[in-house]
This record gives sequence, C-alpha cells and structure tokens, in this order.
Amino acid sequence: MFLNPDKVELQERPLERSTSTVQAISLTENVSSAFPQISQYLLAIASLVQHWQFWFASLFLVSVPVFFEAPLVRYAPWLSLICTVGWLAIAKHLEEETNTKLWGSLIWGFSLTWLCGSLYWGWLRWEPAFHVPVESLALPWAIWAIRSDSHRIGGWFYIGSLLGTAITDFYFYIAQLFPYWKGLMQVEANINLAQPILKSALTLVETPWGMTWACVLAALLLIVGNKAMRSPNLGYWSFSGAVLGTIFVDLLFFCVATLG
Repeated sequence: MFLNPDKVELQERPLERSTSTVQAISLTENVSSAFPQISQYLLAIASLVQHWQFWFASLFLVSVPVFFEAPLVRYAPWLSLICTVGWLAIAKHLEEETNTKLWGSLIWGFSLTWLCGSLYWGWLRWEPAFHVPVESLALPWAIWAIRSDSHRIGGWFYIGSLLGTAITDFYFYIAQLFPYWKGLMQVEANINLAQPILKSALTLVETPWGMTWACVLAALLLIVGNKAMRSPNLGYWSFSGAVLGTIFVDLLFFCVATLG
C-alpha cells in the first residue's frame, strides 16, 4: 500500500520534462507570432517614409522652375528646351534599375513640366492667356501615364502641377491681374520699371475681393492635396506634393513682391 520513493521520483521526472517542453513550445510560439507583427510594423514605417520622400520631392520639383528654369529660359530658351532631353535621359536611366524605377517615373513627369514651361516662358510669357494651354500640351501623355504601372507617379505629378498652375492663373484672371502680368513681362529687365507695376498689382491683391479669392483657392488646394495624401498610392502623394507646392511658390512670389 505504500509507494516506493524511487517510483515516485521516476514518475515526477517525466512530468517535469513534459512541463518544461510545453513551456518551451509556448515560448517559441509567442516569439514566432511576434516576428510577423514586428516585420509588419517595420514595413509600415518604411512605406510611410517612402511616401513622404516622394511628397517632398514633388514639392521641390515644382519649385525648381522658379529658381532655375525661369532665369535660364529668359536668356537661353533653346538651351532650356534642350535640357528636356537630359531630364528624359536621366528618367530612362533610373527606370532601368529596380531600386530607382519609381524615381525615374517622377523625373519623367517633371520633364513634361520642364518642356511645357520652356515653351511658354521662352517665347510666349507676354501672353498670360496662353499659359495654361501651353502648360497642358503634355496632358495626353500624362493621362496615358496614370493608366500604366511604369509612369503613374510621373503622370500624377504633372497633373498636380498643371492643376496648381490652372488655379493660380484663375486667380490672376478673377483678380484682374493679367494686364499687370503683361506689363511686368515687358519691363522685366528693368527693376525700376517693374516695381511700380508690382505695387499696383498688390493693391488689387490686398482688396477684400482679392484676399477672399486667395483664401478660397488656397483652401481648395489644401483640401485636394490633403485628400490625396490619405491614399496609399504613391502617385497620389506625388500629386499632393505638386499641388501643395503651388501654394509655397505663390506665397514666395507674394513675399518677394511685398518686400520688393
């Protein structure tokens, strides 16, 4: 009726081994289940960083014509036009590499805006009514691009840039600034003559009518740009950067005109 101590010890050892085995399996399962969560978290961070990179790049590329293309096209319009070939070559080179394929698409879209900008600011900048039509010349290629996988980001960048340009020109029209645009282009080489034109234009901008429309159109751009950023599509983020970059450029021009 009494149990042998040796037998009891032998019975307890298998029980301890089985308990430790269960604990080890449980720990392994917890670690294994944690790895997918960590990897998903890291992938989400990497994706978010990539989206912001394309957003800032698009905003920067919208600003490039203001700082570089405008002076170049004024003194060497043919050189500015030929530079389009260089941008296309860079885009093609980037598209051939898997790691830079998406950036090649963005540069391809930028080359379209550079081409249209060179044509207008090089030969037609005295006619504000021709601005949007000339800037829209590459729209068929952009529409084709957003339907393809290889150039979708560039296509959306061009469309965002064109939308920002169209809204800015609409403001110039509604605020009756087209005559000042023409006058400024005719005396652009003479700062002394340009300053009175800028001051006269600012008087219209600072009226209740001008300020109201400026706020309405700026709010429209902000809404469109913010809504595009809610999509996981990189093309929409590029579109958003181009659209919101228009506000940055317009504010820069306004500050220069006010201080000048």
